[in-house]
Amino acid sequence: MKNRHNKKRNTAFVFEALAREATVAIIKGDNERKEKVVSIVRKHFTTDSLLKKDLECYRSLYENQDLDEPTSKKIMEAAMAAKRLIDADGLFKQQTVVINDINKDLSPDTFNNFVPNYKSLATIAKMFNTNSPKQSVMLEARIVEGMTGKLEEQVMTPIDSITFSTFTKKFNEKYGSSLLEEQKSLLNNYISSFSQDDLEAKIYFNRELGRLKQSLSEATKVEEIANDPEMLKKTQAVRERLETLSKETSLNESTLLTIMKTQQLVKEIHDDADHS
Repeated sequence: MKNRHNKKRNTAFVFEALAREATVAIIKGDNERKEKVVSIVRKHFTTDSLLKKDLECYRSLYENQDLDEPTSKKIMEAAMAAKRLIDADGLFKQQTVVINDINKDLSPDTFNNFVPNYKSLATIAKMFNTNSPKQSVMLEARIVEGMTGKLEEQVMTPIDSITFSTFTKKFNEKYGSSLLEEQKSLLNNYISSFSQDDLEAKIYFNRELGRLKQSLSEATKVEEIANDPEMLKKTQAVRERLETLSKETSLNESTLLTIMKTQQLVKEIHDDADHS
């Protein structure tokens, strides 16, 4: 009988589900719920926790894309070696505790959050847990294809008797279909900073601020803006605001929302320019 993937025992899925729960709370302004998620993440995904080490094994395989095949295979070997060093019994106990905390402090529905790359996470979990040499080789090949960009993520199959269409509906209700890819990436980096030193998040934010400032500088040359003193003034004001944000030492929700609004503005400016 084919073993069924247990998403609650998939550390990466649990973390991604929590990230999306926090994203919903941030967007809705539900600070109390956001803090509950942050508390769970900080409690269970500390640097030395087995959950964090397990998460890093997953991340090395699903967050690296468009790599060459030799590099992907080396990362695969390193991830497998790191995974074997994790105490399986200890990890199971920590997973049990975080599952219980999520059920108690949030809701079991948290595990029904739509995670777009679920299929990849399930494939990685199966590879980590299989005892079949043949299946292991086939799963490794599939994961390497994903890391090299040769494999497109397929539609997630229904799980727990909830159809994919229902998942999609829930996702759109919670997140809204208007979130840009760069906004989703921004939110995920912000949420990831809850469980670790926020240096990586700051690096990402500074890189995104640089991109936005450059885009706004280019926008001042767009005919519609350049010939409209009021629009030109507002565009320059937004750019100056980004300069101020780049000097801030801490990341907060006010900064996050400002950047998200700027991302939307830049997208609209360049869409209008492309269609003019």
